Amino acid sequence: MNRFAFLFAAIAVSFSASFAQAELKLPSIFGHHMVLQRDMENPIWGWAEPNAGVTIAFAGKSIAAKADADGKWKAKLPSLPGSSHAMNLTVASGNEKITFSNIVMGEVWICSGQSNMQWSVSQSYDPDLETATANYPNIRLISVPQVGTQEIQDDFDGQWDICTPATVGQFSAVGYFFGRQLHQTLGVPIGLIDNAWGGSAAEAWVERSVLEKDGRFDDYIAQWVETEKTFDYEKAMAEWRKKAEAAKAAGKQAPRAPRNLLTGQHRPGNLWAGVLSPTIGYGIRGTIWYQGESNAGRAYQYDDLFGLMITEWRKAWGQGDFPFYWVQLADFRDEVDTPGDNDWAELREAQTNTLELPNTGQAVIYDIGEGRDIHPRDKQNVAKRLARLALAKDYGYGIHHLSPSYKSMEIQGNKAVLTFENVGSRLYTFDTRDAVGFAVAGEDKVWHNATGKLVGNDKVEVTSPDVEKPVAVRYAWAVNPVANLMSYEGLPVTPFRTDDWPQITDPANAAAAE
Repeated sequence: MNRFAFLFAAIAVSFSASFAQAELKLPSIFGHHMVLQRDMENPIWGWAEPNAGVTIAFAGKSIAAKADADGKWKAKLPSLPGSSHAMNLTVASGNEKITFSNIVMGEVWICSGQSNMQWSVSQSYDPDLETATANYPNIRLISVPQVGTQEIQDDFDGQWDICTPATVGQFSAVGYFFGRQLHQTLGVPIGLIDNAWGGSAAEAWVERSVLEKDGRFDDYIAQWVETEKTFDYEKAMAEWRKKAEAAKAAGKQAPRAPRNLLTGQHRPGNLWAGVLSPTIGYGIRGTIWYQGESNAGRAYQYDDLFGLMITEWRKAWGQGDFPFYWVQLADFRDEVDTPGDNDWAELREAQTNTLELPNTGQAVIYDIGEGRDIHPRDKQNVAKRLARLALAKDYGYGIHHLSPSYKSMEIQGNKAVLTFENVGSRLYTFDTRDAVGFAVAGEDKVWHNATGKLVGNDKVEVTSPDVEKPVAVRYAWAVNPVANLMSYEGLPVTPFRTDDWPQITDPANAAAAE
């Protein structure tokens, strides 16, 4: 290329870059059919020519904004009550104009977590019936693609869809069933933003710099720093191709191709940057969350991590302590007769401990999982328990919404008398008269299965012929608990332990054992 051609190409590239920078644009979280959060001033933002004026017309009002030196602008739309009346929104700058149509005002929820939130309507119970009846013009759905990166993303490839039999099948089942219950109860439009990623670790949903500065996660961050230094995806793929070819030549099945760890859903900060960031700031009521399986082996750390994650999301959104409701881990794997320590029980405890944060709630579901499948197909009842939390706590419905929980213990001879709170009308045992799922231990800290007897509305007497002087009690403390105590209204008692003995997922205990 001669120097004149090179100069011409450089000018063309410069002109093209300037034109792209000057283009009026909004991120994909804004678009046709979107639901805006009712009863709040909704943030709206985008890009235009640097320092240019921007005018937003909505609901009979005109809002002025100005792009900064980088072409970014932001404004707030007027607060409006819930309404299914379709409206248009127009954004103009210079000679450019963008109009979005069929916008409604309602309740907007983020649906996030790992595979059990990602699990679709088409994979759940009664998919044929559920999709056939999914004609809800005022439920709107949008999904965020799975992009794992350390670079903060400001947009994504997606769009709002009206809920129909054609659009609902691949959407989050828990999210849809939750939103449908709200829609049917409240009678207002519902917007659902699904950003779940199967197998994701909670660390990936927190900004990397926050984890690095915190101090409590140094060992985990150090492991990833080493991985980032040594992992070579191209090399791993080249080695896999050789093995795959050899397997094919031998008539055997090829090994699974390696994943790119650097762009995956475990690397700290990857999902904060690649999945969450493009939506941060959009007006929402709250978040429903279903995750924890990938962190079970580090349950002790999850006690700190989960609360930090929620706090950081709230800080970033700038909406105060918006509602954050999660699903506790379901039952999984084989039922085991012998009580003892296990990581899933410790992860459930960490989830329960996070209820100390304001405006949080937990749906307990160890009674509706599937031991043979980490992805239980009954997403309808999971969603109903989440919806109970929202309807009671955010929308003023006087319905039973909290699982009964342990309050206190009194030792009376060979009996441990437990008192519970949030029991609804009274405690109830499913299927049998005895309360099943308890274990007791004496001073020797050896656990034995125990029997529970209901006493009054809120108490249970727990005994075991193998323990004369009980000092501690645990309930549903297993990966797959066999437990039947619940409120009469049908919400299972939250798993608990009365002891504070060392946890198996605490690294300090593992080091001491060595």
